[in-house]
Amino acid sequence: MQEILPKILTYLFVIVVYAFIYTIIRMIFLDIRTMARKKNITQAEGYLKLMNLKTDIDFSVNESYELEKDNLIGRGPKCRIRIADPALSSTHCRIYKAEDTFFIEDNDSANGTLLNGENIADEVVELIDGDKISIGSLMFMFVRPEN
Repeated sequence: MQEILPKILTYLFVIVVYAFIYTIIRMIFLDIRTMARKKNITQAEGYLKLMNLKTDIDFSVNESYELEKDNLIGRGPKCRIRIADPALSSTHCRIYKAEDTFFIEDNDSANGTLLNGENIADEVVELIDGDKISIGSLMFMFVRPEN
């Protein structure tokens, strides 16, 4: 019995080390894949970057969304940025570009749209790089890359 226990512990240690190495390699692979996708996004004039941990979300959502001239966000089929968050309205909010500036407005959504923690109901607000937008159960950061 005294000879078996050290062998079992040795094998268990080797399994733990291999599991750790596998986890590190997987994280590196996912990071490289994400960075490859970001190359295309950084060419955009603006985008939304997800601030939530994807493991805390039980529906599909992208890490980032490139913004075009007019972007309707919600659960509905007419939305350009369609997210299946049950806390989102079918057409929750709109982010659009006028001249060289992005603006956000709430579309009378049930749960409201927060910009940097403040409700923007019945307002059209200019977005600034780094603004935090809360819609439904999600939080995004507005990013305006340098051109």
